Amino acid sequence: MHELSVTQSILEIALAHAKEAGAGRIVKVNLVIGELSGLVGEFIQFYFDFVSKGTLAEGAELTFRHVPARFRCLDCGAEYEPDGADWACPICGALRPVAMGGRELLVESIEVE
Repeated sequence: MHELSVTQSILEIALAHAKEAGAGRIVKVNLVIGELSGLVGEFIQFYFDFVSKGTLAEGAELTFRHVPARFRCLDCGAEYEPDGADWACPICGALRPVAMGGRELLVESIEVE
């Protein structure tokens, strides 16, 4: 259900920008989702189809650009993308990562008519 509240926020953002632009319809919403966000694109699309009924966004396509996790090692300072479930630093082997990227969730752009 986490995706439902997130999807409602996405819809509100898209509708506000479409209204500001004087659009008649939202055709596409382009989203950026980080690997560590815990969000599933298919669920967001499912809820979006439901909550957008009767709005300018009804029938709009959602696209997802996925951002990989990115860490910085607290021991040696190296920045790296983890190898699957192995979050250890590839330089020094320490397991003290700080997330530098991958938690994103944002509306990158909308396409309107």
